[in-house]
Amino acid sequence: MLIQDELNYDLSSLEFEHQQLHSQLNVEQKNVYDIFMNVVNNKKGGAFSSMTLHAAIRSKCKVVINVASSGIAALLLSGGRIVHSRFHIPINLNENSFCYITPGNDVVALLNKASLIIWDEAQ
Repeated sequence: MLIQDELNYDLSSLEFEHQQLHSQLNVEQKNVYDIFMNVVNNKKGGAFSSMTLHAAIRSKCKVVINVASSGIAALLLSGGRIVHSRFHIPINLNENSFCYITPGNDVVALLNKASLIIWDEAQ
């Protein structure tokens, strides 16, 4: 169900948004975009941030997980969630804290399916 929620977007409007945003990129931004898309398409991993990339990935019916450290920031992200909620991270951390994500959990399936995780306000 979590994966379906992350794929439940209007793909044609995302593709349109992606085309509009991409057409506004300057040469340097397009170079970064190309590097990023290569990383995502070849599942290499990395740390990047851009709403243009978000729209590009989702418009291809791929999962993008948007999270933020605070509720206000999460509201500003399309489909955004608070990181503690999405990844089951305890709010009060200590040396015995751990995430409550177990094998076979819906969150595990969602993370495995994700092509991109945008973590706004990552610290």
